[in-house]
Amino acid sequence: MNKAPHSGSSVLKSVSIVGGSGYVGGEVLRLLLFHPKVKVAQVTSASQVGRFVHATHPNLRSVTDLQYCHPETLVPVDILFLCQSHGDSAKKIEDYAQKANWIIDCSADFRLRRTEDYLTWYQAIHPNPDWLNRFVYGLPERHRSELRQAVYASGVGCNATAVILAIAPLADAGLLEKVVADVKVGSSEAGAKPSEGSHHPERSHCVRSFMPTGHRHQSEIRQELGTAFTLHFSVTSVELVRGVLATAHCFLKEKMEERDLWKLYRRAYGEEPFIRLVKQKTGIFRYPEPKLLAGSNFCDIGFEIDTASNRLVVLSALDNLMKGAAGSAVQCMNLMNGWDEATSLTFPGLHPI
Repeated sequence: MNKAPHSGSSVLKSVSIVGGSGYVGGEVLRLLLFHPKVKVAQVTSASQVGRFVHATHPNLRSVTDLQYCHPETLVPVDILFLCQSHGDSAKKIEDYAQKANWIIDCSADFRLRRTEDYLTWYQAIHPNPDWLNRFVYGLPERHRSELRQAVYASGVGCNATAVILAIAPLADAGLLEKVVADVKVGSSEAGAKPSEGSHHPERSHCVRSFMPTGHRHQSEIRQELGTAFTLHFSVTSVELVRGVLATAHCFLKEKMEERDLWKLYRRAYGEEPFIRLVKQKTGIFRYPEPKLLAGSNFCDIGFEIDTASNRLVVLSALDNLMKGAAGSAVQCMNLMNGWDEATSLTFPGLHPI
């Protein structure tokens, strides 16, 4: 039973989460429990059957008395969130489609449009290629109008989201010649299942460049922004739990004045509910800082011009579990159902933390 308070219409849409014991599933659940338009019906986990959800998500203690059920006991609902490991959703998408009117898949299974891209970037043949074009890429800032008509939305890569949002205004204006994007990420990006790399003695105090080249999220950036510019993309793990900071060195086709860049970014993002332009002349938080965004659905973007060249450094920060996953997924749900897209997503983060 969902104990969180609801307001507004008494007719709530039912929603369930498949694979709810992981970090992304837990964040989706947290957001849905306080959403005024939905009621959580089931949360599944094959490994946690019968346990209360707060056994794996202790922050939800006294918020809900829901217990995990087995995925095979899933009943039909209005909306279904799939929060499983990559590869699991695609294998059973026909079954899930019989269980819900709307599906938001938080894995990578339906992010890319071309089967050959899955073979290149995920080293596997996609098990359900006919479904790829049924899904809308779940980044509202790029696909808002499509999402309003969609019944299936894909997840987004957190690193890809940070880079796409950082450089999209430049790419759309045809200003980019080359981009060198270095992304620093927190440990929760690796998921809830422990590994040798996430073991505390091995992970603590490290700045580990685990994908200097060939990171899968590069395929999403290319798909969303095209191939008109050269892209170099690296990912480094740092000592954060949550957070992504992308530093994109953008080599422009022509030098630009700061006032023109402000106009470009304000035109692109001035009406966006979850993008903030952060570029201050004083203070310690003059540029985007992921620490301030923990638990929020915001993406902060700033920039600085290299006056000695045509290089523009664009920085973007977000919470990888929120704007990089669960937050964008719930934002998609809101759009797909004709609700205010900011519903249940306005938490601003904490300071200090």
